[in-house]
Amino acid sequence: METNIVEIPESTLSQDIGSIKRKTRFTGTVLKTTLAGAVVDIGLDTPGVVHISQLQAEPVNRVEDVVQPGQTVEVWVRRVFPKKRRIELTMIEPLGLEWREIEQDMVIRGKVIRLEKFGAFVDIGAERPGLVHISELAHDYVKDPSEVVHEGDEIEVKVLSVNRQKKQIKLSMKALTEPPVKVVKETRQPQPQAPVVKEPEVAEEKELPVPTAMEMALREAMERSQEQQSTRPARMPVRGKRKSQANENELEDILLRTLQHKRK
Repeated sequence: METNIVEIPESTLSQDIGSIKRKTRFTGTVLKTTLAGAVVDIGLDTPGVVHISQLQAEPVNRVEDVVQPGQTVEVWVRRVFPKKRRIELTMIEPLGLEWREIEQDMVIRGKVIRLEKFGAFVDIGAERPGLVHISELAHDYVKDPSEVVHEGDEIEVKVLSVNRQKKQIKLSMKALTEPPVKVVKETRQPQPQAPVVKEPEVAEEKELPVPTAMEMALREAMERSQEQQSTRPARMPVRGKRKSQANENELEDILLRTLQHKRK
């Protein structure tokens, strides 16, 4: 896990305390102790001061309970006051990232320290671990965080947002990877079908009804009557009932002759 702590070899130290940066680590010697803390020689013209509250993370009643004059200790720079020629030190190893140093979109390495159903907690060196939500583990659907990471894994994450008041850090893994390319299936265009040639419709012949014997006899009789009339000399028109009676007699005569002809 990366940190912002800087270690400067003694051979490259500058006498100008204004060039010393915060979190720079030194190996020093305790010169003396006081009720308020300890004075430590870090190889510069100006020694550093460790306040009693910075001797260790746990509460301290007496400075002598933690350090003694002549003891070699590791210290880190907390603050520098060049005009006052004062260097404040701490024996508590500073965080790799402080709240004011965490910015959105920054990329940092961290260690997975706990898995939950909703995501993974990652130690990035800050006061509190950041959370990679399950939806930010990968581009594909993830049912359980253990499908992607495990406790103890060293991973690279991107800061999505930081809430300094609530001390919440939202991280993402998938923001550092390219989304998968979706393969579009080719849709085959239907090939044009040959036009269907319809055969010409043949008109159905209607079946004519078969004439009965009576109809055939009557038809033949009428045809013969027409032939006889065409060969006979023209007669004077018969008026009234005589004409009607003659027509009926003629029709009966035709039918009688026709039936007799059929019987032969």
